[in-house]
Amino acid sequence: MTMKAKILIVEDEEPISNFIETTLKSNDYSVLSARNGQEALSMIPSHCPDLVLLDLGLPDVDGITILKHLRTWSSTPVIVVSARVDESDKVEALDIGADDYIVKPFGTSELLARIRTAIRHSTNIRSGASDSVFTVKGLKIDFPKRLVTIDGNEVHLTQIEYKIVCLLAKSAGRVLTYDNIITELWGPYALKDNQILRVNMANIRRKLEKNPAAPEYIFTEVGVGYRMVEE
Repeated sequence: MTMKAKILIVEDEEPISNFIETTLKSNDYSVLSARNGQEALSMIPSHCPDLVLLDLGLPDVDGITILKHLRTWSSTPVIVVSARVDESDKVEALDIGADDYIVKPFGTSELLARIRTAIRHSTNIRSGASDSVFTVKGLKIDFPKRLVTIDGNEVHLTQIEYKIVCLLAKSAGRVLTYDNIITELWGPYALKDNQILRVNMANIRRKLEKNPAAPEYIFTEVGVGYRMVEE
């Protein structure tokens, strides 16, 4: 018998919490609920959820504070579900360690897709799984061969372009912030200048996309970062 993934909903608005809970249960998830930050902080270590859906505007402790505390000892996937739409809030949450950020109101299909991606990514990390080939919509990345093809035709990328594409592919479906990418590729002391990243991304899109202005593979989360498509 397959074990149900356990999800903790941290949401103080009861109608929203009940809606999410009903949606998750109807899709065969096990669900826990916390109405405030302190309750969430006590439930996470005792119940060990597979994923946390975290609202930022809680009545006692701000969700960012909870996320910071959680990341000092746990890698449990966290998806922020918030009414805050400012890019600075999204960037801060993702840089601190949120796995994803969804703005209210949201569609159930989007929520479920983001949950599946976060849980799958976390499971792969824990198990040490690392697919040697990434494929989506005609794009194929053969990591051992360092080979990128589109519909069987080789794409010639520079070394840094290849690293960017691989980094995004290995986190397909998740948003990586500009700072995340720069730190990963150029080190923690690199100047956080997005211009060099944008130049490289423009070159990558010219090589990968049929129409760089309407990308199929790598999407821009404006003011936040980039996300590789996931099938």
